[in-house]
Parts: sequence; C-alpha cells; structure tokens
Amino acid sequence: MIESTINIHAETTPNPHTLRFVVNRELIAAGSVNFRDTASAKHSPLASALFEISGVQGVLIGQGFVTVTKSPESLWNELAQSCTRAIRTVLETVEDVVGTQPGSEAPVAFPGGGDDPVSLKIQEILNAEIRPAVAMDGGDIIFYGFKDGVVSLHLQGSCSSCPSSVMTLKMGVESRLKMLIPEVREVIQV
Repeated sequence: MIESTINIHAETTPNPHTLRFVVNRELIAAGSVNFRDTASAKHSPLASALFEISGVQGVLIGQGFVTVTKSPESLWNELAQSCTRAIRTVLETVEDVVGTQPGSEAPVAFPGGGDDPVSLKIQEILNAEIRPAVAMDGGDIIFYGFKDGVVSLHLQGSCSSCPSSVMTLKMGVESRLKMLIPEVREVIQV
C-alpha cells in the first residue's frame, strides 16, 4: 500500500463536461500529462483505469489533481463515483501513476518553445501566474512559441473544450501578456 489515507474530492470546472478530482498526494513532480484517448494512456495505470469507465473521453494528470472529461451524453451523477473509485484504487496500489516507460518521455506540458528573451519572459509569466490559475480549473497551457508578435499556446484538460476557453485565452492570457510584454500583439490557440 502506498499511502494509508487518500483523500479525493471532486470540484466543478467552467467546462460542464469536466470535473477536477483533487487528491492529497503528489501525482507528478511538475507540469501535467494529457491523455486524449485509450491508446495514449496505455503506459499510465491511472489514465488507463479511468478510460475503462464508459463515457470518459479525456484525462489530464497534474501535480495534485486529475481532470476527467466525459462525453456530452454521459451524466456526472453516474460517472463521478466510478472515477473517484478508480483513482483511489490506483493510488492505493501504484507509485508511478503516469507510468513512463524506459526510453520514452511522457507528454508533459510546457515543452519549451524558445530561449530568446521575449519567449523566456512569456514562459516566466505563464509559469508564475497563468498556469497555476488555469490548474485551479483543472487545465493547463502548453507554450509552443513566439514569432512576429504572436504567442502560440495550447489549452488542455478542462480548458481544451470549455465554452469560456476563448475568453480565457483572449481576455485573460492575451491581456496579461500584452500588459507586461510590449512585443506581444496576439495570443493564438494551436
């Protein structure tokens, strides 16, 4: 047994198809790992267990939370308890919930995207201010690069299909980056 007392509670997110399951254990050291389907989850005991539940369409594992996205026709009152049970079972028996295989890299968010001064400043702001706020809603942001005044980002987890994702990107992220970095003209989703 890994830990004797595992606490899990579900929180709603701005995306009605996504719940954030907060746990009292560090799941990964930093960033997040996004699983879009069963095939991408084959080495992750936690993601695999969740994809076995009918109606689960996506899993994002963060430092202390698991975000689960359901199909539009599925109901949370039928899925939430099954998800909680699956998370608890895996956490009670497995240390490495992501299951990175030797010689392969888990798809951890924030791969980089440039080492020029503006890109580094963008990454610093994203890491210090924006990513923690987005993680509170069960999501994450991957920085892909900065070119000709345009910042390329990718929203994932609850943020990927959230009805308010455009507002998050434009009114939140873009406004903040423009305020702090004059070279930023626009933020786009890739």
